[in-house]
Amino acid sequence: MKLATVRINGTTTAAVALPGGDYLPLDAPDLSVLLAREGWQEDAARQAAAPEAGARKVAAAAVELLNPLPAPAKVICCGLNYSDHILEMGRDLPEYPTLFVKFADTLTDPDADLEISASESVDWEAELAVVVGTTLRGADEAEAAAGIAGYTAANDISMRDWQNRTLQWFQGKAFDRTTPLGPVLVTPDELDPETGVEVNCFLNGERVQHGSTATLVFSAAQLLSYISTFTVLRPGDIVLTGTPGGVGMGMKPPRYLTDGDVVTTEVGGIGRLENQIRIRTASGA
Repeated sequence: MKLATVRINGTTTAAVALPGGDYLPLDAPDLSVLLAREGWQEDAARQAAAPEAGARKVAAAAVELLNPLPAPAKVICCGLNYSDHILEMGRDLPEYPTLFVKFADTLTDPDADLEISASESVDWEAELAVVVGTTLRGADEAEAAAGIAGYTAANDISMRDWQNRTLQWFQGKAFDRTTPLGPVLVTPDELDPETGVEVNCFLNGERVQHGSTATLVFSAAQLLSYISTFTVLRPGDIVLTGTPGGVGMGMKPPRYLTDGDVVTTEVGGIGRLENQIRIRTASGA
């Protein structure tokens, strides 16, 4: 099943199912609210299969896709999780996941303009994100896999000059409204990253990143299991699984985003994010 959060006719927000590509409003204002309900999967499936569902569908022209998960309690990211990216950054393969956090304020809509100031080294990182569907505390790998609500696409836009100010990455990763997410959530029955899902990033139409989730050092289930050992994960929480090689900082010489650039993120089976970069200088230009 594909699910999303949308704005309908410019006013009302709703969680929707997309049976056959149509937009079917569900009884929730967004996916954060829907996933917090016990038995949300069965409820969404029941609403999608109801006899009156056809009459409730909304035309695509009336729909604006939004950040599918506007209110996660936790957004946790894994860095250095594709072997090619690890090598391009000059590091050894890790024994444990390298983790950092974001705030919900960091997330934004799948087609949002990304307005950035105070950084001159803005980089791209296309990623698969895994969304938690049930409470996980000390989960083993099988329990973690069973607790996955689904997957979506993200781009961990990174301010490298801020990231490299200290050994801690956080300040370069948590600028407000710089991590687009979406456009839909795809449930695990329709998408299995361990079999290999393509992750691509394009800069002004030029492909700069290409990878397969089959080469992740730590799988989605392994990440959720590991994280749940030290902090509880709840429905609607998000874990970004890392980015493949091809980031700007790894190029020789490094290549960074400039004002007006368009970054397109594509994750197989999920869809695309398309975001124009707006760099604001100290003078406001």
